[in-house]
Amino acid sequence: MFDTKIAIVVRDDLATWQKLNVTAFLTSGIIAQSPAIIGEAYRDVVDNVYNPLSIQPIVVLGADQQTMRVIHKRSLEREVITSAYIEEMFATGHDAANREIFSRFGPDDAKLVGIALRAERKLVDKITKGAKMHP
Repeated sequence: MFDTKIAIVVRDDLATWQKLNVTAFLTSGIIAQSPAIIGEAYRDVVDNVYNPLSIQPIVVLGADQQTMRVIHKRSLEREVITSAYIEEMFATGHDAANREIFSRFGPDDAKLVGIALRAERKLVDKITKGAKMHP
């Protein structure tokens, strides 16, 4: 199995489209941090080529705002680099605007809607404690 674990925690009160959007963005951050997790291209029976996917499973969890804050704090305390998405980023239209709005907030006032991390399995479990699997 894998020594590491990838977890994405999404705030549970978001609309479905927001949960999917946040999950996609956060996944791209994990891949940028660890490009070796991408496998080989896929091919179907008639040799059409498809993009490679992650070689490692990704667990998607849900949590309320308070649990999101605790998870964020734990990741910072343990110096685990994360991908993070805040509520205000829904109102922007591109990467530069996302980074600008993100820079206006800190851990104490950010309305975090999603966080993703990849680290040693037990460490990820400790950091994400309190988050739940989606029904």
